[in-house]
Amino acid sequence: MATLLLVAAVARPAAAASVMAGAAEQADVALTWWKAAILGVVEGITEYLPISSTGHLLIASRLLGLPDEKGSAGLEAVNTYAIAIQFGAILAVAGLFWRRFRDMLLGLVGRSEAGRHLLIVLVIAFLPAAVLGAAFDNKIEDLLFGPWPIVFAWVAGGVLILVLERTGRIPDRGVVAEVGRDPLLSITYRQALIIGLAQCIALWPGTSRSLATILGALLVGVAVPAAVEFSFLLGFATLSAATIFKLAKDGGTLVEQFGVLNPLVGAFFALVSAVLAIKWLITYLERHDLSIFAWYRFAVAGLAVALLLGGVL
Repeated sequence: MATLLLVAAVARPAAAASVMAGAAEQADVALTWWKAAILGVVEGITEYLPISSTGHLLIASRLLGLPDEKGSAGLEAVNTYAIAIQFGAILAVAGLFWRRFRDMLLGLVGRSEAGRHLLIVLVIAFLPAAVLGAAFDNKIEDLLFGPWPIVFAWVAGGVLILVLERTGRIPDRGVVAEVGRDPLLSITYRQALIIGLAQCIALWPGTSRSLATILGALLVGVAVPAAVEFSFLLGFATLSAATIFKLAKDGGTLVEQFGVLNPLVGAFFALVSAVLAIKWLITYLERHDLSIFAWYRFAVAGLAVALLLGGVL
């Protein structure tokens, strides 16, 4: 992922030169298919890993020369695209965990007690961030959607991971669930609410929704496999709501600035890369802790600071 940011950084000076060339100015701010593909890969890889997709997308979009002037229609379109591209990541979870969604649908009509319980705890966990995000959407964009707030969140998240790991607050493999019981169905209403409140922290770009929900689940005693899967399912609900809300609000600006085809290209690349990232994360956390993500966050924060001080961002 850091390599993709470096590729975009190398491309940025050339993009800046194109702006000065006059005739090429429109191409510089357009969401071309290859820029859409890069952003799709960035979204897909980072959405479910505890490293912040929003932070990576905001930095990557600047490196690719997309509009970043506050108050401009171009920036609004970029911010909307950063949300809309999540559609690919949403489909990845729907495809990989379709049995869970089937059970929840059966629970909705009274044919699966397990599905009904899972649906209820997901709704409980979903509501806090949904309410807060809808109420303060514009404020969050104005105050926190920038490189320096993202850098701070990356570093803070990395420090938090290492502190919790080193102090033993996070068991290596989580708490063992009751024998014979699906660990995901062991999540209580109280635990779901705490996980949902933890997700609110991720409204700060760079924090990572995945990090907040996984850590929140582990800290209240949820087993590692259940914490990770619950984070994916909660992400489906949260991302779906955020995408619908943002497209309803600013979808017209997105289409006007970038069209329809290239955003769909980005969503496709997000789908493919998200499937790979989810499968990798599940396998990785079966044998490892979260420390690698702390060091990655420090590395990408350092790269961003270097680009900021060098005038690239």
